[in-house]
Amino acid sequence: MYAEGQRRYVESLSSYARQFLGLMEKPDVESIDGLSPAISIDQKTTSKNPRSTVGTVTEIYDYIRLLYARIGVPYCPKCGKKIERQAIDQIIDSLMNLEVGTKIQILAPVVRGKKGEYIKLLENFAKEGFVRARIDGQIIELTDDIEIDRQKKHNIDIVVDRLVIKEDIRSRLTESVETALKYANNLVLVDIVTENNNELLFSQNYACPDCNVSFEELSPRMFSFNNPFGACEECLGIGYLMRMDKDLIIPDKNKTLYDGVKAFGASTMKKGDTMAKMYFESIAKYYNVDISLPIKKLPKDFLNKILYGTGNEEIDFEYESVAGIRKFTSPFEGVIPTLDRRYRETKSQGMRDFYEMYMSNSHCTSCNGARLKKESLAVKVGNKNIQELTNMSINKIKEYLNNLQLNKTKKIISEQILKELDLRLKFLLDVGLEYLTLSRPSGTLSGGEAQRIRLATQIGSGLTGVLYILDEPSIGLHQRDNNKLLATLKRLRDLGNSVLVVEHDEDTMYEADQIIDIGPEAGVHGGKVVAQRNSRRNKKHNSINNGTIFKWKKENTYT
Repeated sequence: MYAEGQRRYVESLSSYARQFLGLMEKPDVESIDGLSPAISIDQKTTSKNPRSTVGTVTEIYDYIRLLYARIGVPYCPKCGKKIERQAIDQIIDSLMNLEVGTKIQILAPVVRGKKGEYIKLLENFAKEGFVRARIDGQIIELTDDIEIDRQKKHNIDIVVDRLVIKEDIRSRLTESVETALKYANNLVLVDIVTENNNELLFSQNYACPDCNVSFEELSPRMFSFNNPFGACEECLGIGYLMRMDKDLIIPDKNKTLYDGVKAFGASTMKKGDTMAKMYFESIAKYYNVDISLPIKKLPKDFLNKILYGTGNEEIDFEYESVAGIRKFTSPFEGVIPTLDRRYRETKSQGMRDFYEMYMSNSHCTSCNGARLKKESLAVKVGNKNIQELTNMSINKIKEYLNNLQLNKTKKIISEQILKELDLRLKFLLDVGLEYLTLSRPSGTLSGGEAQRIRLATQIGSGLTGVLYILDEPSIGLHQRDNNKLLATLKRLRDLGNSVLVVEHDEDTMYEADQIIDIGPEAGVHGGKVVAQRNSRRNKKHNSINNGTIFKWKKENTYT
């Protein structure tokens, strides 16, 4: 019924729209008449993507990001002080404190991480007298023919001035900074021309005067771990890192280095002249260690040199092959750094899969699993940052948001956001999911939990005239919460929808308007409609038979 409902709906669209949508095969039935557009909510509805969480699946996290961007209070991630707006005099004082003779570039960041060609924008700046721009880190003359890929995100900084810090530069520096602030929405980027090319971002909006920490105007993307402007720079917003695991690289310490480090290409049973064998034997000779011993009996310092490299110590290597003898002296990179480098550099998916066999998930030390940058985590609503809020259970989040103490202005700004949040959180409570946290990865949910999340989302959409098909939504649900699920299904029905549930739960069958039993046995031994009747408790409704007529091709089945 779902396949036919979806197929008919997609076929009603234009040929242009259909090319973007997958079309299901026609089901093995003669005809289904009076069929509504169908939505299937099965046990595989949630994404296994590590970036997907309960908050992102339900879209509640989008509203929370908006809430923090509009009424959040930023604090300094270093000292914890409340960050205030930065005056232009404070910006100039910070730059004048740089060492005399320091070369700087005053840049106006007019485009930050957005897609587009921006040809017209650059032409307008050229007409206003600007000569250069820095596009994605590269300095370009505005008079050149500039080609920008509109499908990629870009950073465009207009070069306002180039200066050398000295005592009599204050007036010109002030004028240049004011110009940059004017064109870049109260932002100015200062490129300090040194070996490390440090950059300072100043904002007339938010800055800590003590720690010299400043960041741009709060925006929803700052709180998204799927956006480079908000994601932790170390784990890229996943919350953990894939790293080489020495216990996977050396699973059996009773073996020798020759056959115990296969990930590095060590030759089993000392056969063959491999590079790995040459490295191990040369390092063992240098440190006077017998590598014929089992790995567990090797000196710990020597094993660390093998795994993590010799640092600045140079080793004499001698490699003998058919082509002759090659001698060279160099430090040894180490097994783990070598495998890390090969994993980063390879373009072969097969090789990536091979290296991932020796990797495991490890804690991200930068964000501690929060997925976001420190600046984003330093913004609070009430007394909690966005990670602390999403780590709370659904019922506690609802209670916390309902009890927020806000001033008159923030109440007006957040009224609609809080109203929508309260409604969506209530839908999750109605289906018995009050114990979940919004930060929980969606891949860890049971099939029933995933379905109930989809159910809560569908209630929020308020659609009518739709056929909902569910596959055992009570899986993973405690018996005491059955009534919450049943009330949700009834609500969907009462909105004017048909609800078809494949279920074995007794309470659900008693509450159904009509029961269809297909059998007589399971799997290939079924196929017949054994019984069809109204439920004992519910004879009032008959929504499952709302004009839908279906005939099966199979022999000896219900027509």
